[in-house]
Amino acid sequence: MEVLALNSFETAYRGRRVLVTGHTGFKGSWLCLWLHTLGAEVSGLALDPPTEPSHWDLLKLPTTDHRVDVRDEAAVRGAFATERPEIVFHLAAQPLVRRSYREPITTWATNVMGTAHVLEAARHAPDVRAIVVVTTDKCYENREWPWAYRERDRLGGHDPYSASKAGAELVAASFRTAFLQQASAPLLATARGGNVIGGGDWSEDRLIPDLVRSVASGEPLVIRSPHATRPWQHVLDCLSGYLLLGQRLLAGDAACADAWNFGPDGEGNRTVEQVLHDLAHAWPQLRWQVTPHPQPHEAALLQLDSAKARMQLGWRPVWRLEQAIHHTANWYRLLMESGALPSTEELAAYVADAASAGLGWATT
Repeated sequence: MEVLALNSFETAYRGRRVLVTGHTGFKGSWLCLWLHTLGAEVSGLALDPPTEPSHWDLLKLPTTDHRVDVRDEAAVRGAFATERPEIVFHLAAQPLVRRSYREPITTWATNVMGTAHVLEAARHAPDVRAIVVVTTDKCYENREWPWAYRERDRLGGHDPYSASKAGAELVAASFRTAFLQQASAPLLATARGGNVIGGGDWSEDRLIPDLVRSVASGEPLVIRSPHATRPWQHVLDCLSGYLLLGQRLLAGDAACADAWNFGPDGEGNRTVEQVLHDLAHAWPQLRWQVTPHPQPHEAALLQLDSAKARMQLGWRPVWRLEQAIHHTANWYRLLMESGALPSTEELAAYVADAASAGLGWATT
């Protein structure tokens, strides 16, 4: 499949009715901000923001806001009927590994049946032309092998979160083949991102939010798995992949109705300890220590192969990991020291860097 020459995101999304599920979360709030700058008519479907503070509340975007649980099929259908979206980005999820051990039924119900409810509503909504279901790199059956996972590798999961995201992928694949084959049906793709970092995340049990809380309290952060390797990337790199995929689906490119990895270059695959040292260079107040207590199972090694997205979508990351860490630390430092919210400026800097790198979606 050749890379299709497309115009900028602004051309693709200006005036489009876009529904984002999970819009009150970390990724969802950044995606809504980006879509607003592109001139889209954005509506959201989600629970209340999962943290206090929350990036969503700080942004104060003029978005139609449906506070709906994706486990409630009737309410999901009602929101679709009201908003009549043309494209859906499904990000709503229970996204935390350790919480999934405490709340496995909620995790499976939200991530598996919630996805089924969104897709069922979308296939009965006459204006929907494209659907991007966001899952995770953890949807792969992790064999702790030293090479990166590709889209055709086996799905699975040890913990309830990973298993539920593999289930969401299977739900999406089933809907695509069972219900969305006719010419008038929307095109459906899934997107698997790596460990995202960036300003505005205050979730529990995530490395950088926990570090920020430790700085605020003056206490060192307790680290669970310092030698675990993850594919780290800035949230905007991940979202640029989702937007590019959505653009291709809206353009009617049926070959893109598939599963896609959006991960960092090889240098973005680093251990937790390496990322902490890089963060300390950008923010010298950071301190941490390793817990001596046993922890629930989490994969020690996980890497993504994004060659398919690079070759067939023309996608690639914009910010190296050092840049992502710098921008992330700077975002939190500005907010904590002056109360400034630098999200809009950071998005503009990212798009400018993408344009300088010659990425087509960033050009006008």
